[in-house]
Amino acid sequence: MQRVLEDLVNLLALERIDRDLFRGTSQNLGWGAIFGGQVLGQALSAATQTVTADRPVHSVHGYFIRAGELDRPIVYQVDRLRDGRSFSTRRVVAVQEGEAIFSLAASFQVEESGFEHSDAMPDVPAPEALRSERDLALAFADKLPLAVRAMATAERPIEIRPVELRNPLAPRVHAPSRRLWYRVIDRLPDDPALHRYLLAYASDFSFLGTALDPHGVSWLTPKMQVASLDHAMWFHRPFRVDEWLLYDVESPNASGGRGLVRGRFFDREGRLVASTIQEGLIRKR
Repeated sequence: MQRVLEDLVNLLALERIDRDLFRGTSQNLGWGAIFGGQVLGQALSAATQTVTADRPVHSVHGYFIRAGELDRPIVYQVDRLRDGRSFSTRRVVAVQEGEAIFSLAASFQVEESGFEHSDAMPDVPAPEALRSERDLALAFADKLPLAVRAMATAERPIEIRPVELRNPLAPRVHAPSRRLWYRVIDRLPDDPALHRYLLAYASDFSFLGTALDPHGVSWLTPKMQVASLDHAMWFHRPFRVDEWLLYDVESPNASGGRGLVRGRFFDREGRLVASTIQEGLIRKR
């Protein structure tokens, strides 16, 4: 496994310091704050480690309470709210220096069969026909500001290939929708829980920015304040994040200084494997 992906897998594994108490560290993506997807993935990891393996997670609902400090550890406190015949419920609070920075409710279910239907996958070019965000950034590295260059061209554990191109340095008005192919850069172990942590982590990339597209601004526009407020995710079917997944994202609303985005993950066979919704702060200061 490539080192940059191995580092991310280790980041999400967490250190167990008591029966329902875990500790994690943070990665610096160059944004000056902890990436929301990291805290989401780590909180899901903590919750999953208190549930038997025969009960995969089917939904998570999280709230971002305050910005975390990159140089301080995060402690994840898990409450075992219920273990029923079919479902288990967990609550997780992420704490730094005695203050909550994130809370998560997660529900786990024994696998069972039942009625099935789902949305159809959009018709988009295959990932092999597209360039990755990193390759695009490398091609124009000399034109990027120094503050952005290192972040945009750094080696990444997850490769993202956008169907529609966006330039955050020179934003234009676009329809509030994005479609992107996602895949981790190397093969992973056959651990379904790990694949879910990683998809939760990845689901926060290229997400809230979709709510800015109709307004001709981006998160790099001067005086823009952009921050996730909450994040919900549902896991529908088995998948692997080391195989291509299409993230179909749209923003149905922006109002009151907040934007709403929702997304759908499809595998190469066109199966809907996960759904996401997030509301975030989009404020011009």
